Amino acid sequence: VQLQASGGGLVQAGGSLRLSCVASGLSLDSYTIGWFRQAPGKEREGVSCTSHVDGMTYYADSVKGRFTISRDNGKNTVYLQMNSLKPDDTAVYYCAAALSEVVKTPSDFGYWGQGTLVTVSS
Repeated sequence: VQLQASGGGLVQAGGSLRLSCVASGLSLDSYTIGWFRQAPGKEREGVSCTSHVDGMTYYADSVKGRFTISRDNGKNTVYLQMNSLKPDDTAVYYCAAALSEVVKTPSDFGYWGQGTLVTVSS
């Protein structure tokens, strides 16, 4: 089982990036998928997640209205569209998969990708 996150890079404030999370060895449409990020010196925080049961989505207050999570089950891929990026969004972004629909902490996610670095310059 492997999750591969990609799409990070260097972007100016106000710009956009789309992160992708591609899975091998599991079908993402059977998992709740979450995006997390960890900035230098800070704890990992949840950014967004999407339920595989009813499609409900969650966004951290800091990204609401700017980030959008979506799935393409045919490509076994989950995306995180990030618009109006801010320097505070700079972090390593990780995708993770959980079998349960009810997820509250990173420990609820059993599978993790390796992370992709997003750097937003001011």
